[in-house]
Amino acid sequence: MSPGQATTVRPALERLIADEYRVDGREKVAGEARFSADFAREGMLWAAVLTAPVAHARIVRIDATGARAIPGVHAVLTGADIGERHLGRVLFDWPVLAFEKVRFVGDHVAAVAAETREIANAALASIVVEYDELPPIFDPEESIAGTVFIHEQPGRYVYNMPPRPLVPHRNMQGYDSTLQGDLEVGFAQAIRTFEHTFTTPRYLPGYIEPRATLVWIESNGIVHVVTTNKAPFALREQLAITTGLAPEAIVVEPSYIGGDFGSKGLSIEEFQCYYLARATGRPVKHVRTYSDDMRACVVRHASKITVRSGVDAAGTFVALDARLLYDGGAYAAGKPTPGLIPGGKMKTPYAFRHSRVERICAYTNTIPSGQVRDPAGVPLVFAIESHVDMVARELGLNPLEFRRRNAIQAADFDLDGTRYVEPQAAVVLDALCAAVDWERALPAGRGRGIALTSRHVGDGKANLRLTIARSGAVAVHTGAAEQGGGVLTVAARILAQVLDVDPQTITVTRGDTSSVPYDTGTGASRQTHIVGRAALDAAQQLRARLEVVGYPAVGWEAAIAALTHAGAIEIVGRYDEPHQPGDPESHNFCAYCVELSVDLETGQLTIHDVVFVADCGTVINPVAHRGQIDGGFAFGLGHALTEEVCLDDGKIVNLSLAEYKLPTQKDMPPFRVLTLHDARGPGPFGAKMAGELSTSGVPAAIANAVEAACGARLTTLPITAERIFTRLTNHRYGTA
Repeated sequence: MSPGQATTVRPALERLIADEYRVDGREKVAGEARFSADFAREGMLWAAVLTAPVAHARIVRIDATGARAIPGVHAVLTGADIGERHLGRVLFDWPVLAFEKVRFVGDHVAAVAAETREIANAALASIVVEYDELPPIFDPEESIAGTVFIHEQPGRYVYNMPPRPLVPHRNMQGYDSTLQGDLEVGFAQAIRTFEHTFTTPRYLPGYIEPRATLVWIESNGIVHVVTTNKAPFALREQLAITTGLAPEAIVVEPSYIGGDFGSKGLSIEEFQCYYLARATGRPVKHVRTYSDDMRACVVRHASKITVRSGVDAAGTFVALDARLLYDGGAYAAGKPTPGLIPGGKMKTPYAFRHSRVERICAYTNTIPSGQVRDPAGVPLVFAIESHVDMVARELGLNPLEFRRRNAIQAADFDLDGTRYVEPQAAVVLDALCAAVDWERALPAGRGRGIALTSRHVGDGKANLRLTIARSGAVAVHTGAAEQGGGVLTVAARILAQVLDVDPQTITVTRGDTSSVPYDTGTGASRQTHIVGRAALDAAQQLRARLEVVGYPAVGWEAAIAALTHAGAIEIVGRYDEPHQPGDPESHNFCAYCVELSVDLETGQLTIHDVVFVADCGTVINPVAHRGQIDGGFAFGLGHALTEEVCLDDGKIVNLSLAEYKLPTQKDMPPFRVLTLHDARGPGPFGAKMAGELSTSGVPAAIANAVEAACGARLTTLPITAERIFTRLTNHRYGTA
């Protein structure tokens, strides 16, 4: 990627960001950072898990006699051995080990603990399972219209945020319908209506590090867990619900996480390893292969979205009616939102005046779906931004001007009834127009496509502890997981800015759940906001104490000596997002322009230029911020062009990175970034977010550019040469 325009910052932070030191950088560069797979315990056993080869079946019998007889095998467990135990984040509907039936290819049927991985895998091969296959349901539409239920008694599952919202059909994981204004009135005002349907496939999260876990039980009954889970306190609660243990009897230990992208909020083998450790009295470790992880991790929901809109004589939207159908797979366990709908919030940068949005998440006999980077944004933005472009073209309007005309304003409401603080949609579009020289003519075969998006700044609560020693050392103790986003560095920089010290003099330590204050967990692009505000609170408390003893006039060393004369002091920084229902929300607004050409003989596209304009608020760590933007673009590029989880009778058929095509650095086109900083966010010093900023607009911008270049409109992702060629061929011969 080309460096593009340099990120600018507020003058107050210029000194702070001059040094790009990263808190976890030395450990990682030196190879000393410990990830979950690096941990071991004396006497440790290895776990292996048997998975189902069929999509839907009753378990007639499991014969583990041969496995238990293998030397070195210490335990073989099935659902019958541990009972009907389920795991999850909000809805606990995924069996720790399949109980009576399996619901997707990859469901966990039995678990083994043995002296080595090789012995454990040999034991799996010796287990005989007899299945009585049942008709599988792979189509979400069929699922929610039928009378065969994938979960016969869903009322038996624990729902961790009672009461569970009602759903119209038992094969729905979640359902909601949101109405703003009066839809009939809106469409009555329209002079034209438009309707289009869009589909998106399942996507893998694509992180580097497969899941790994180590569990051991102390003689006093305390359970210790080392894991790739990014929300340690939430995992502690989930383990307590499943096992019946008190949360205080479970300690989740800190470790680095090698990438996440939403998926590592759900734990799976931690539960199986607990029961194996309990059965054997030994520590138990499990490390997935990458294929294992692809087979039974949570993926992005496949979707089918139908959008109908009405436009008045002035060329503005007056009505929107949308139906979003998501394929949730066999279990809803991977979703952390109360309504069990991907992402929870619906965000668009437009004012539709009157709208209805129906969202359905269906059970099917396929791999479970869950949170993957900007969970709701990718399918919704692809549908809305493609639809907006198609409407503009049918009306003969400039697509950029049409978006500017309909951009949401401070007095307008979003699809879910939200008003925005300082909406920057029009500002971002103006900056994009200037950056790409929008009126510049393009040669034949080239086209530009744009996409405008908005993304909420994640909220929640966070706590951290600050200790100040007599030596002057300042240490932050936090339960926030570091999965690569740089939250530890953000905390250090905020403290350094407020205290006016070198960031490298501050240490940041991750602690286990028994030794640090509660933390919500990493996710929803909220870490800079909530952990940063907790760090700001602690820093301001310390600064106030220092000023009482004469700081900064007396100098740092003298002030610390005066403050700690009776011993080290401790401060707890806290933040709990004060936003109330109905209050305007802070958002990032951003826009893409993609310029590309299409080979009319093959359908192959070539991207020549990408410009991204983002309303970012204050940037605390420019290098990491730009890294998040670049990474988010690469994520979106893969979703747009190359990635798709392919199923055959419910079985994933591209179970390797040789067949599932993640983009690499060589696939990156020229990428220019322009960041805007006028609108302040709710984070420290006016920060907003970056983690899920730049992904969702990419597919729509490319689809819009393809149509502009050659006339082929694709409404299905990914946008492949074959699909473009098919559309071009159909257009030439007048077929559908």
